[in-house]
Amino acid sequence: MASRGRISSSLFLLLLICASSSMATLVQEQPLILKYHNGALLKGIVTVNLIWYGTFTPIQRSIIVDFLQSLNSTTSQQPSAGSWWKTTGKYKGAAAGPNLVVGKQFLEETYPLGKLLTNSDIALLAAKGGRSAVNVVLTAKDVAIDGFCMSRCGTHGSTGGKGQFAYAWVGNSETQCPGYCAWPFHQPIYGPQTPPLLPPNGDVGVDGMVVNLAAVLAGTVTNPYNNGYFQGPPTAPLEAVTACTGVFGSGAYPGYAGKVLVDASSGASYNANGVNGRRFLLPAMWDPEISQCVTLV
Repeated sequence: MASRGRISSSLFLLLLICASSSMATLVQEQPLILKYHNGALLKGIVTVNLIWYGTFTPIQRSIIVDFLQSLNSTTSQQPSAGSWWKTTGKYKGAAAGPNLVVGKQFLEETYPLGKLLTNSDIALLAAKGGRSAVNVVLTAKDVAIDGFCMSRCGTHGSTGGKGQFAYAWVGNSETQCPGYCAWPFHQPIYGPQTPPLLPPNGDVGVDGMVVNLAAVLAGTVTNPYNNGYFQGPPTAPLEAVTACTGVFGSGAYPGYAGKVLVDASSGASYNANGVNGRRFLLPAMWDPEISQCVTLV
């Protein structure tokens, strides 16, 4: 089995790019090219099963589910999470873009594999969802994963052989490394010490998970089997969102997320509206039509 598409946080590995004020006008000195390697992309209706490992509150689970349901919503106020997700439909072979549907949810609240998991454990947990869906493992704030907080905040991969399926993992970094995996909602561990933004749903850990989940899902549908769109070595690829790390709005630069929207009453920062009145802060995504990273605001 293979695992790749590491999300090494929305803080470090920043590209030197200048953002403009519209979604399609983010300018870089040199075009950013993610090469298409002629492999299959996920398209049509894509079921996403969720495996909750460890303790999550009902509110925390609802934030994640609302985010996933927002990706295909056409009724949310603009700028919207649905508009953000439409960029995946511009990738060759993606047709109108994958239509994500939340499928089964598995609650593993008793930590059956303990609180220190390996990559093999993640693949084993993902297999609970079967082979006809993208299975996403979400680990609680007290669960440690190999490489978590050191080189990645989430990842996606696929199983090999007959009946292969794509899967992903994202961890809650609230108590372990919020300055690494939940930036810009926490003071960064390294680099420019700009003030953190207030998370749109009031949860530093879970709002950080949304950022990283957005990244791994975009990577999953555009490079599900390690032969889709990416730049660099297949063992450590830059993908649809990870190629644009650290950019959330216009004018972004290392340590500064960019100009985003701010709720007048709560002071929370966001750039995307979703279902059930939710708001999210979503990272820039590479647009293959213009070979640039684009933001919603």
